[in-house]
This record gives sequence, C-alpha cells and structure tokens, in this order.
Amino acid sequence: MTELELLAPAKNLECGIAAIDHGADAVYIGAPRFGARAAAANSLEDIKKLCDYAHQFRAKVHVTVNTIIYENEMEDTLKMIAELDRIGVDALLLQDMGVLWDVRANQLWHRELHSSTQCDARSADKVAWLSTLGFDRVVLARELSLDEIREIHRKNPSTQLEVFVHGALCVSYSGVCYASEKCFGRSANRGECAQFCRMKFNLIDSNEKEIEHERHLLSLKDLCQIDHLQELADAGATSFKIEGRLKDVNYVKNVVAAYSRKLDEIVAANPDKYCRASFGRAIHTFQPNLKKTFNRGFTNYFLNGRQPDIASFDTPKAMGEYVGKVKEIRGNVSFNVATVASFANGDGLCFINDEKELEGFRVNRVEGNRLYPLRMPEHLRPGMALYRNNDQAFENILSKKTASRKIPLHIRVTPQYSECGALQQVLIEIGASVNVPQLDAMTTEGFLEKHLFYKIDEYSYDFEAPLELARRPQGDNIRQQLSKMGNTIFKCDEVVLAGDLENYFIPNSVLSEIRRDLIETATEGIQNIVDRSLVKGVVEEIFSAPYQLNQAGEHELNPEKFVWQPTYGKWPYLYNIANCSAEHFYKTHGMKHIEPAFEVEQPKGESLIMQCRHCIRYSLGYCVKRGGKKPQWKEPLFLELGDGRRFRLEFNCAECQMNVYSTK
Repeated sequence: MTELELLAPAKNLECGIAAIDHGADAVYIGAPRFGARAAAANSLEDIKKLCDYAHQFRAKVHVTVNTIIYENEMEDTLKMIAELDRIGVDALLLQDMGVLWDVRANQLWHRELHSSTQCDARSADKVAWLSTLGFDRVVLARELSLDEIREIHRKNPSTQLEVFVHGALCVSYSGVCYASEKCFGRSANRGECAQFCRMKFNLIDSNEKEIEHERHLLSLKDLCQIDHLQELADAGATSFKIEGRLKDVNYVKNVVAAYSRKLDEIVAANPDKYCRASFGRAIHTFQPNLKKTFNRGFTNYFLNGRQPDIASFDTPKAMGEYVGKVKEIRGNVSFNVATVASFANGDGLCFINDEKELEGFRVNRVEGNRLYPLRMPEHLRPGMALYRNNDQAFENILSKKTASRKIPLHIRVTPQYSECGALQQVLIEIGASVNVPQLDAMTTEGFLEKHLFYKIDEYSYDFEAPLELARRPQGDNIRQQLSKMGNTIFKCDEVVLAGDLENYFIPNSVLSEIRRDLIETATEGIQNIVDRSLVKGVVEEIFSAPYQLNQAGEHELNPEKFVWQPTYGKWPYLYNIANCSAEHFYKTHGMKHIEPAFEVEQPKGESLIMQCRHCIRYSLGYCVKRGGKKPQWKEPLFLELGDGRRFRLEFNCAECQMNVYSTK
C-alpha cells in the first residue's frame, strides 16, 4: 500500500498547527536562516513545538535550508542543521551541494534528506543522480507533465517523488533564475526574490516595433491540481505540495482542508492501493472553497502538455472568484450587479479596466445586489466583469476555530469473572483507526471486524469489590462515560460492551477512572507506533560515498552526466557553486571546469538569467510549430522594463523552451 502525503506550507508555528489540524500529513517550514523564503524564518523553539504537535498524529515536519550558502556562512549553517536534527525535525530540504557534502562528512543529520525544487530536477537522469547522493526524496520541477513524472518514477522506483499541486508558479525553472539578482541584487537562490516575473514589460522586436505595451508577460496564473491528484499518484508521486510559506493562516486552512478532503476521497475509492501518511481525522466546521482564497486564476500548467492560457498578462495580483457583471451605475454613489452571488460589507471587489489595469475597491454597504463602495471606482463601466478577491463573510468564518483533528478510537470492555462467578475485573481493549503499512508485523487481529484499525493495547481494571447487578440496563451510561475524550487527540467512535456487562452497575467515578487509564494507555500506544514508524535514522550508508573510487582516488562519474540540460554546459554558474565545499564536491565527482555562482561573480557581457517552459510567442498565438499565426516581427525579441533595461528572448523550439538573457 502506498502512503499519500499532503504537504502544507507553514509561515510560522500558527500556520503549521493549523495545517496539521486541517488535514496535512506533513508541513514544511523555514529554518532560522538560509531558507528560500527569507521573510519566513522561524526559531528553533517554534520548530520544536511544531514537531511535538505534529508527531502526535505521525505527521512530519520538513525544514527548508534550501539556499546557496556563502563560505562565511557555512559554519553557522552546519551548527543549525545539527540542532534541527537534535530537536526531531523529520526531513531537511537542501539545494547547496557543499552543504550536503559537509553534512554527510560530519554526520550531522540522521533523518530524511530531500532535494529542493531549487535543484532543478526535470529529468530521470537528474533524479537518479540526486538519489545516488543520498537524497531520499526529490522535489520535481513544476513544469513536468504526467508522462514525464511517470517516466521518472519508472526509472527511479525507489525514490520518493514530491510534486507541487497548488499555489504560485515561478516562470523560470527553479534554481536557474538570476533575474532578480541581476536587476536588483536580490537573489532567488538566496530566498530574496524581487519578483521580476510579476513586472510590466514592453515586447519589442529588432526593428524597434512595439508588439505589446506594458503587460505582465512573465506572470503566470496559480497552479491548481486538485482534480488531478489520483492521476499524479498513479504516475508515481507520493507527496503533494501546496506552495505558500508567505501566505497567512486563513489561506492554509482553506487550501489544506480542500486538498485533504480530496485525498480522503481517493483513499476511500482505493483502500487496497492508497492510504494517508499520518494519523487522525480532520473535522472541518466550514466548506472549503479554493476560489475564495488568494489566486491569480488557476491553471494545470504543463500537466497534460503545453496548454494555452497559463499566463496572467493583465495583472499579477489576485483576482479571486467571478461574481457577476456591472448592470447599472447610479451617479457616483452605487451600482447593481447581475449575479446570483451574495455580498457583505467589507468585501473586496476588482475588475480589469479599459486600459487592462486591475482596479480594486472595498464595499461599504450592501442592499441586495446594489453595492455602495467606500469610493466609487473611476473606471467602472456597465458590462464589466467583477471579481471578489476578499470575501468578508468567508474570512470571518476562517478567523474562528474551523477544524479539529482526532484519532478515532474503538474500545471493547469484556467482563472477567472470579472462580465464584463474581464480576471483579474487566478487560479493556483499545484500537485506533490508523494505517501503518510498514508495521504490519506489530498488528493483532481486530476485535471489530468492520473497522480497519490497529489494536493499540489492552489492560485489566480491578474493582475494589465485586460489581452488583443493576435494576435497569446500564449500557448507554457506560458507553457515554467511556466516550468522553475531552481535550485529547482522540475521538471515541465506538464502545463495545461484551457479555452481560451492561447489566451491572458501575459508578460514574469508577468509569471516569477507567476512562483516564484508557486515554493514558492509548496515548502511550500511539506514541510507540509513531516512534517506530517515523524515520529515526536513515540508513547509515547515507554517509558513505555513493561511488566507487578509481585508482586516482576520484569518484567514477562521467563529467558529461552533469550536463542535464545543454545550458549547463554553456553557463557553468547554473551549478550554483558558492562555497569551497561545493567546489570540492564537484571536483571530487569529476567536474573539470568550475565557475562560481552568479551571485558570487556575475559573468561579463550577455548572460542567461531565466530558462522557462512558458513561451511568450506561443501564448500570444504565434507558435507556427503548434498551429499559430506566422509572426510579422523581426527576431530576436526583447522584454523592456519601464526604466529602459532590455532582455533578449531566445525561442529554443527544439527543446520547446524560452530563454531570457540580460543584455551586455
């Protein structure tokens, strides 16, 4: 049976706990330093608290240390990683091969290692190479199709594959974007992306003809694969990642709840094939709706090959859900909407004006479908489409407690009689509805055949004196008293009273004592299962060299294997070598020509600053190879910022990619 993991973002401790409560099987959170979202760092103390909370449910905590590290930072980085290992973090995400080299050499990490999406894993060969280095999991490039994921899994069946399923999309392959560093001195490989791709550009040809004027030509819609999770699982992905370590807690609640429900449906439909990776049932008190949470419009990206309409050329901002069209404007005070939607005071609405600019406003008062804005938008016209990017009623719901997570318990109480026939003792058996495929050896035959669960434990409770028969059946009261789980991680699904137990009178004070004992026993039992099933020490061989040494003392590895994409051979800074350990790593593994990272030493002249699967020519309808119109412009084309800086575009049709270059 394959475990499916819903992996949620945690900006902070609050978001991490909310993710677990709403159904995440794991969360990923930024370390105190050196994560790919510099604005989402967290203290070791908070990460430890999150680990303690998550591990109750066998949920995992992954920590991101996925930036390139400068030489003067390496010592602090290694100390921090050792501390993360000590406090019980389950997985570490890395990009920098120098950090990997030193971590392994000094045996600083004893749990799972995951290669970050910053490692640019878009081929089966790259995934295989990362696996030989000791990475248990590879986070795949967002641009891959189902067929490509399926092929990667076929060639690397023992490597865990993690895929992004929701949230913002980077237009460049992750790890090979240098635009922000080039233009603003803020490196995407250092967690400081300035979002170059969300800016306005003119599109200019070589004859200075303007093809597009001030449009967001590199801005993509947001990813949404909620209807394709089973296809991804069938293709070999086991972890489904939600983007958003800068998003607030309401975003986390809504998106995690929606995806958790969908995974539960997949598991229910395929009980012999899939199960969830953690324990517990998330009980939601609201109906999740992805349209009501921050989004730029949704796309499946390249899941089924190249598709039109993946970009958001008009705006990089959240538009939200479509709610209707402006019907009639009354003076400069109000307007009504042709819609079936309902509105609330405080709603945020927006529209694309005649200049293709996004305008937003807040609703001050609502009277049916007549809206009174705080300030009437200047460019609002009858017939314009309206979108709601802040649903006040929905936000009010999410601001309260919206979920709890409980492990379902099944309890069986069996009377045990003395030799003289007196009821002096009961046997308490406790089972839990949890799936742990790799621990089948520790299961026992269930006492409730209709439930799939593990028998946690059993114990006997001795009464001070033999029980007396009751005047009326006591079953309902016994079940009610034993079912009260209070503020624990448990929910009692069923209490089975065996034999004639319900004919005996058991004082409520005694039932309370039995309940306390069984909760304590269940807690210890679940913790034992968690301790045995969570990775507490990846195979020791992880610290040994993955390659055999040749006579020269070097690792046997064809240096050509490093050129996973042709651009790696032409632009060696794509290896992101920012410290001596990374340089030593690549030299030891056979690389002859080494250049420092773009952030360490920018190349002179024109340089590659982005490599994209998104193609502007295709999106504008001018890809002749795929049935588009024949363009009338003269190439090369250039993107031009408002300050006049230009960037050359190269359309590599053989690879079906678009490269962006900084000019000299």
